[in-house]
Amino acid sequence: MTNPHATKNLDRYGSAELPWSRPRDILTEDTPTADLTFFVTTVRPDGRPHSAGVGAVWVDDALYFKGGPDTRRSRNLAVNPACAVSVRLRGIDLTLEGEAHRVTDPATLERVAAVYRKGGWPATVEGDALTAPFSAPSAGPPPWHLYRLTLHRAVGVAGAEPHGATRWDFTP
Repeated sequence: MTNPHATKNLDRYGSAELPWSRPRDILTEDTPTADLTFFVTTVRPDGRPHSAGVGAVWVDDALYFKGGPDTRRSRNLAVNPACAVSVRLRGIDLTLEGEAHRVTDPATLERVAAVYRKGGWPATVEGDALTAPFSAPSAGPPPWHLYRLTLHRAVGVAGAEPHGATRWDFTP
């Protein structure tokens, strides 16, 4: 289980530090069945940011997302794996920072495809990628590369009780 090695309370109003288990448990429960939009921000070769909405799922304590090999995000990640992913969860806004690397392991691909299928997207594994009869237009044509985010830092701002704002650091 991914646990932070350090936390910092960012709240200015006296709220307690938020536990990492709060967003982690919501990610576990709500992906892929809740209507969540994740935004992945990558870095272009010239240093400018690029953001795109993606379908993502939390599986085995990690965030996975997809992209066609010719999409800007996939081309950016091939050169520079640094990225950030943002999402509004039930009661808490969350930003995840880290590195995304392509997943080609057949067992992991199948495990993640099964979670996508549970949410209604009929993903299957084809070679070292995912395919399906349809996807979001921004994903590009199939097959789609699967990426796993290696989490370095996360920031959560709770808009529901208990309120608070916390940064969790995952790398020493």
